[in-house]
Amino acid sequence: MNENLFASFITPTMMGLPIVVLIIMFPSILFPSATRLINNRLVSIQQWLIRLTTKQMMTIHNKKGQTWTLMLTSLIMFIGSTNLLGLLPHSFTPTTQLSMNLGMAIPLWAGTVILGFRHKAKASLAHFLPQGTPLPLIPMLIIIETISLFIQPMALAVRLTANITAGHLLIHLIGGATLALMNISMTTAFITFIILVLLTVLEFAVALIQAYVFTLLVSLYLHDNA
Repeated sequence: MNENLFASFITPTMMGLPIVVLIIMFPSILFPSATRLINNRLVSIQQWLIRLTTKQMMTIHNKKGQTWTLMLTSLIMFIGSTNLLGLLPHSFTPTTQLSMNLGMAIPLWAGTVILGFRHKAKASLAHFLPQGTPLPLIPMLIIIETISLFIQPMALAVRLTANITAGHLLIHLIGGATLALMNISMTTAFITFIILVLLTVLEFAVALIQAYVFTLLVSLYLHDNA
C-alpha cells in the first residue's frame, strides 16, 4: 500500500526514453489477418464482430460518410484493444492519458466540422441559430452554440479518460483493501475479493463500451456534417 495510487498512470520509460509509442503500436500485432481461404474460429469471430459493429455505425451515413468506415473501424479496434490490455497486471493504459485522447478526438472532430463547412455550409451554419429564434436572443444563442461545438472534442476525451481512470483506481483500491483485510478477517476479505472479481468483469465491459461510445459519437458528428 506504500505505492503511489497514480503510479500506474505514469508514462513508462526504458533507459530514460518513453516507450509509449511501442505500447500504442503493440495492440495491432494481436489482431490476426485472414491468410487462408477458410479462416479459423478466432479470425471468423473477429470479422463477424467488425462487420456487426460497422453495420450498426455506418448504416445512417451517405456515400460520403461511408468513406470513413475504415478509419472508424480501426479506431474502435485500437481503443478497445488498448483498454483491454490495460487491465493486465503491471501494464500501462494509454487511454488514461488525457493528452492522447485529445490527440484522437480533436483531429477527428475537426475533420467532421471541416467536411460539413465544405460540403454543407448552409446547414452547418444553421446549427448555430435555430429557426424561429427571437431577435434579442440571437447573439446569446450563437455564442452558446459555438461553445457547445468547441466543447465536443473535450467531452469525447474527458469521458474516455475519466471512465478508464476511475475503473483502474477502483480496482487498485479494492485490491489493496482485500490484501489488508486478509490479516484481520478472512470472511470480509473474501467478500471484498468477490467484489473485486465482479468489478474486474465490469471493467472488461466498460473497456469495450467506452471504445464503442467514443467511435459512435465521432460517427454521429460525421453524420451531422457529411
